[in-house]
Amino acid sequence: MSTAKAIRAAAWAAVGLGVAAPLVRRRLRLRPRTVLAAAAGAPVALTVALPPSRTRDAAVTTLGMWAYFAAYEMPADDAERLRARVRIEYPVRIDEVLGLGRLPGVRLQQRLHRHGRFGAWERVLVWSHWVWFAVPHATALYVLLRRPERFPQAAARIYGTFDLGAVVYWALPTAPPWYAAEAGHIDTGDGPPLRRLMREYGEQVLGARWGQLYGTLGGNPLAAMPSLHFGTSVAAAQVLRDEGRVGGTIGWAYASTLGFALVYLGEHYVTDLIAGGALAEVVRRATPRALPRARRAGRLLDHLRRLARPATP
Repeated sequence: MSTAKAIRAAAWAAVGLGVAAPLVRRRLRLRPRTVLAAAAGAPVALTVALPPSRTRDAAVTTLGMWAYFAAYEMPADDAERLRARVRIEYPVRIDEVLGLGRLPGVRLQQRLHRHGRFGAWERVLVWSHWVWFAVPHATALYVLLRRPERFPQAAARIYGTFDLGAVVYWALPTAPPWYAAEAGHIDTGDGPPLRRLMREYGEQVLGARWGQLYGTLGGNPLAAMPSLHFGTSVAAAQVLRDEGRVGGTIGWAYASTLGFALVYLGEHYVTDLIAGGALAEVVRRATPRALPRARRAGRLLDHLRRLARPATP
């Protein structure tokens, strides 16, 4: 086997390992560091296995999100240990200050929601939450198709926000408002308790299928700080703003709607949103300086790519 073929074969093996490790981690009782190392190596290996193209860029991004999803879910593999570590009180106290004595989410629900009834505007809020699963990735794809030369920076900003947020989920597992309310940590005065309105609406619309769907997508219920729903939506809005006024207006309108929805529906504190937005801004400012350094640090990887695909005389 030639050197080029051997390098490509090793790269494909690393890709396969990175895809498989999160899937078999529970069965094989793999350590989190092993799973994360394998999953994080897969997108890097794919840049060696395949020649440059838009398809490769999209696949590398997908593998990066696969690694993020593993990092997001793994703290919940040991549910008992996660519950023992979870922080519940501090966002409640901060939001009580921001809400002048009562949580903003509590104030909104008690003032605007009618028990068991969802108005059209509330359904819009729920759906703005549900479509989030596509929004950051659709933004990255939009840039890839429209301005491929700007895709690396756009992807770094959106997916860097995801990845740094996952680090906080490990270091500071924090409960969302609905969890704190169910555990009796939120004072609602004489009014009705804070409820998880998204779940209630989902059960109305999807019935028994809701539990199965949320069980697949939920992953880790104790990963509220920072809000990556809001943070990645802000990152997407920033990217769209850089691409044009119309896109920026749409992006910020969506991020604003989602931010209100997250608080109103009981999914996040205002504190979570502030942290998510701040994280997106930090990543935006850091990306122009980080990308050139990352390219310089990737000289060995560039050498492997040249060996894997030597120039034809």
